[in-house]
Amino acid sequence: MANTKINIGLLGASRIAGPAIIKPVAELDGVEITSVAARDPQRAATFAAAHGIRNVATDYAALVAFDEVDLVYNALPPSLHLEWSIAAMVAGKDVLCEKPFALNAGQADVMVEKAAECGRTLIEAFHYRFHPLFERVLEIVNSGRIGSVQNMRSHCNIRIPYRPGELRHELALGGGALMDLGCYPVHWVRTVMHTEPAVVSASAIQERAGVDVAMQAVLEFSGGTQAEVGCSMASDLPPGVDATLVVAGSRGKLTVINPLSPHSGHELTLETPDGRHSEKVPGASTYHHQLAHVIKVLAGEVRPITGGRDAIANMAVIDSIYEAAGMQPRGAAAG
Repeated sequence: MANTKINIGLLGASRIAGPAIIKPVAELDGVEITSVAARDPQRAATFAAAHGIRNVATDYAALVAFDEVDLVYNALPPSLHLEWSIAAMVAGKDVLCEKPFALNAGQADVMVEKAAECGRTLIEAFHYRFHPLFERVLEIVNSGRIGSVQNMRSHCNIRIPYRPGELRHELALGGGALMDLGCYPVHWVRTVMHTEPAVVSASAIQERAGVDVAMQAVLEFSGGTQAEVGCSMASDLPPGVDATLVVAGSRGKLTVINPLSPHSGHELTLETPDGRHSEKVPGASTYHHQLAHVIKVLAGEVRPITGGRDAIANMAVIDSIYEAAGMQPRGAAAG
């Protein structure tokens, strides 16, 4: 597939499609957006006209069946990730699925198994993971410069006020601060440790039954390393992104300001007995790096670094945090 253009179909005329797909497609060779589908066909038509997309699919089923689609970008609510990612793979398409990967770990497992059965690529769109900043984080930690990891702190807070239809506040759609924002801090600490934690404790703030507007949890990895993870989408938060990862080791500490979207400003600070050093890691947008990675994966040049067992494991931690907070994992009521 190295010399073949990748045709992308958008499931959902979503806001995130702009920075996540439309902008990087304009920056990269070998990719084109050929189709879009939305719940409201008129919305899809308006979106297509605004972005120069030549085909408007009548519905989601038509998009995943469209011959001129090789890769489906699934930006639908989490409640629709299982159904339409599987439909796309059964139709012979590869899938870039937005985070959170599914409603729960059980659904994630079904999706990953179906990808293997169909021989398709299924990648989770944890866009931060593809930026050189996080590769630098892993390089420092893995080099032993801060010694063995003793504890971590991570959080991601972004104001997302309630409004009717806002999926992040809708339980049935897979809403909740942990699902939309907390999935990042959970993934950060898991990625640093290269292993899976147990959930020690968790507490949530709910404004509507079953939907967390904030969540705090303590995770513990083998060897006793603990990680505090937190998230909030409360309406009284200041504007902007508040995201931080702190990795404290036996010989030093690494602090990362804005690991989520480093292209909008970030700082990495390393403190060791040798001194204190701060740096910024050059790179394009996280979404540019993400799509570039997808292109290489589909060309057979590299293996995916998100999705697969990692996606299942991340959802399993999220499920366990909900349970520890006295709540049900998303989708649990429906089995």
